[in-house]
Amino acid sequence: MIRINLLPTRRKKVLILPPVIIYGIVAAVIIILATVAVAFYLNKQISDMQAEIFTKEQKLKKLQEALVEVKNYERNNKEYRKKTRIIEQLKKNQIVPLRLLDEVSGMLSKGVWLTTLKDKGGVVSIEGFAFTNSDLVTYVQNLKSSEYIVNVMLVESRQAALGEFSVYKFRLTFRIKV
Repeated sequence: MIRINLLPTRRKKVLILPPVIIYGIVAAVIIILATVAVAFYLNKQISDMQAEIFTKEQKLKKLQEALVEVKNYERNNKEYRKKTRIIEQLKKNQIVPLRLLDEVSGMLSKGVWLTTLKDKGGVVSIEGFAFTNSDLVTYVQNLKSSEYIVNVMLVESRQAALGEFSVYKFRLTFRIKV
């Protein structure tokens, strides 16, 4: 059996929204989605920049440590050079007294002996005794012939008594080449 219902049925009313409201809702959803996407993008940018800042701060600390090491090296190198110069100067000056004593004693002739040898600013003063005047002259000539001694000058020579002997007391000056 077939049934046919001829009574009017109640239909559900479909709610129809005006297009302005639909467009407004769609626009609001798009704006919200865009805002969320921009917020995620900006948060990603911020975290990347913070990581980059952290990396650069670490690099800066390493560079500052290296800079301190370089400054220490330069300071130590400067001190080393200064000490090296001082040592070289001392070695150079060490040779001068040795050469002076070697030349002065090597040139001594028989009958001459020294009592005092003084060095003041490169000018050497010698005092001593000689048995004869010719012994003294020979000693002075020997000093003048040295390649390390210049400006030999007999300042004083006088006869003096030393115990029972008559001797010549002398004083002479010269410069030594460095």
